[in-house]
Amino acid sequence: MTIINSIITWVMQKRIHQIELFMKYPHEVQFDIFQRLIETAADTEFGRKYHFKEIKTAREFRERVPLHHYEDLFPFIDRMMKGERNILWPTEIKWFSKSSGTTNARSKFIPVSKEALDECHFKGGKDLYSFYSNNYPDTHIFSGKGLAIGGTHQANEFDLNENSHYGDVSAVIMANLPFYAQLYRTPSLDIALMDEWEDKIEQMAQSTIQDDVTHFLGVPTWTLVLLQRVLEITGKSHIKEVWPNLEAFVHGAVAFEPYESSFNALIPKEGMHYMETYNASEGFFGIQDQKDSKDLLLMLDYGIYYEFIPMEEWENEEPKTITLEDVELGKNYAMVISTNAGLWRYLIGDTVRFTSISPYRVRISGRTKHFINAFGEEVIVENADQAITTACEATGAIMSNYTAAPIFLEVGVKGGHEWIVEFEKDPDDAQRFTEVLDQTLRKINSDYDAKRYKNIALEIPKVHVAPAGTFYKWMKNRGKLGGQHKVPRLSNKREYVEEILKLL
Repeated sequence: MTIINSIITWVMQKRIHQIELFMKYPHEVQFDIFQRLIETAADTEFGRKYHFKEIKTAREFRERVPLHHYEDLFPFIDRMMKGERNILWPTEIKWFSKSSGTTNARSKFIPVSKEALDECHFKGGKDLYSFYSNNYPDTHIFSGKGLAIGGTHQANEFDLNENSHYGDVSAVIMANLPFYAQLYRTPSLDIALMDEWEDKIEQMAQSTIQDDVTHFLGVPTWTLVLLQRVLEITGKSHIKEVWPNLEAFVHGAVAFEPYESSFNALIPKEGMHYMETYNASEGFFGIQDQKDSKDLLLMLDYGIYYEFIPMEEWENEEPKTITLEDVELGKNYAMVISTNAGLWRYLIGDTVRFTSISPYRVRISGRTKHFINAFGEEVIVENADQAITTACEATGAIMSNYTAAPIFLEVGVKGGHEWIVEFEKDPDDAQRFTEVLDQTLRKINSDYDAKRYKNIALEIPKVHVAPAGTFYKWMKNRGKLGGQHKVPRLSNKREYVEEILKLL
């Protein structure tokens, strides 16, 4: 296995030279992607509707093709789900990625073309290993197996031709992996793709404890559930006693910082590396490419063309977009993508902040719908994650999950923010925790600080400590266990908070 590990590592490192090309010529690479997308889809129904054959520049594209939310593309996707072809993309779509719902549907179904699988999702998976091998040339990661928690998939009952499937993006990827990649992953597909989450965790734990797991991949929240169960079964004190060759965790979907102390409690730090990726149902967007920085390199040659909406435009009826050439450091932007699966000028709902423009690196700052701005405070998920991490550090706490919402002004009642936090280890001083949380938000968000000045608009946050298992129970009640499902951190409405308060 050592020879195989060395060969694979060498192959992975060769890809770095291609990546350096788009880092050096980002605008040229993005324009080439743009042209190929337009030309490929010119004869689709969507391409004919917007006269793709006449579009020669990015400006013409912006002027002619409107921005699209999922609801706008749903009529096209619905027909594709029923087996119609050449609607948004010319090649046959056999897979759809299922993600959380919208205002008009319980779930979203995102088309996943063969091009999107090969040139985006699979390429992203290979590239994360390329970066890892480049950063840690002595790695033995390929000598063992990667443990991944997948979602589930099923036959598409809407397809009249019975020729397609849908499921969580992780399940779509796992089900389509080439045979050689399957050899390096665990558990078996029949367990990894089980649809009953609690039984799946049990079987994953039981079936993998004898494997030589060198790394695992997944969402931090659900990975912790699995690791804790592994320790319960084995009776070991930490995870490296179960998997001594473990060296990496590749994570995404939610911010890692609030969970870092939990992982450190389960896995000795020495020789353990953490690597973040930015992938979603709609595509694979970014990878942490540096050892000493958590910034994510924006991957520009995956068949995705990027546009960005400045924060001041978010609430406008027809927001203006900019391209990579015009982004500025430190500003928050909503991402707009056009992809090789037929998503055209699609608002994915994520916001990013650029930390570098040569090359282009970002950090995920939140969601366009996940924020609190009831009083003009503009608190985003990045602010909340940073504040709760600092509060935990100051009080010796370990956070398991949290969510927050506004307390709206009423007669005789001032406004504020209400937080529900579940801890693995409670803070040594609950009042101090709340104070540090508030102080950190004031320090990093001037709008919040202005509203908190002398309690003019906002009082100090109200924090509820939830019993262990509260968020798990809430997610289970909502049918949102496992896979890509994650607890919504912030909401400008009180729906989530009210539901959880009923469980306390």
